[in-house]
Amino acid sequence: MTATAILGKKIGMSRWFMADGQNIPVTIIQAGPCVITQVKTAASDGYAAVQLAFDDAKPRASRQPIIGHDAKAGSEPKRWHRELRLDNDKEAEGFTLGQTLTVQSFEGTKFVDVTGTTKGHGFTGTMVRWNFKGLCASHGTERKHRSPGSIGGGGTDRGRGPKLKLGKKMSGHYGDERVTIRSLDVVSIDQEKNLLVVKGAVPGASNGYLFIRTPKRLYKRKARIQAGK
Repeated sequence: MTATAILGKKIGMSRWFMADGQNIPVTIIQAGPCVITQVKTAASDGYAAVQLAFDDAKPRASRQPIIGHDAKAGSEPKRWHRELRLDNDKEAEGFTLGQTLTVQSFEGTKFVDVTGTTKGHGFTGTMVRWNFKGLCASHGTERKHRSPGSIGGGGTDRGRGPKLKLGKKMSGHYGDERVTIRSLDVVSIDQEKNLLVVKGAVPGASNGYLFIRTPKRLYKRKARIQAGK
């Protein structure tokens, strides 16, 4: 089965009342419409893929290479481009240059994988970044309550001097990284407004770009639901 994907933008979170009265948190996503601006094959590019473009941009806010690239597909310049890798050239035959993809392509899909960029928090300490509890707040602890404590316990000496092990949890840049949330339930699809409603939260802030695709692999329980068992 050919993978289905679309680009979108996070609108925000809300609540959704199910038929049985259950109240669940949902994320509303503007999914598409997207334009296929390039179809890649093994013969021309060494691998099979399609390039999706989303969100119109004014020509003065774009660049000449992007304007010319999107014009080949008969499209106005787009703000965001991403690739969907395919297994072989046969799957790429189902796509054409300039084709428009809408949220309707997810009709009947029960679960999706959503990829986005998390919120950036800048340089943070270990208590925020790694959930360290900090030092004791009892008498005698002098202005070290948020300290990570000893950091040299994993040091080794192999002729190059003592060094910390790679991956030691310390202060540093937190957030602003690419994250994929797997197998989110599709709650509703609004084809007229190009809206996709999924259960739970997705990475990033409101108005952040998202890459939505059919799941690469499902958990056992959800795989049975997808198969209708």
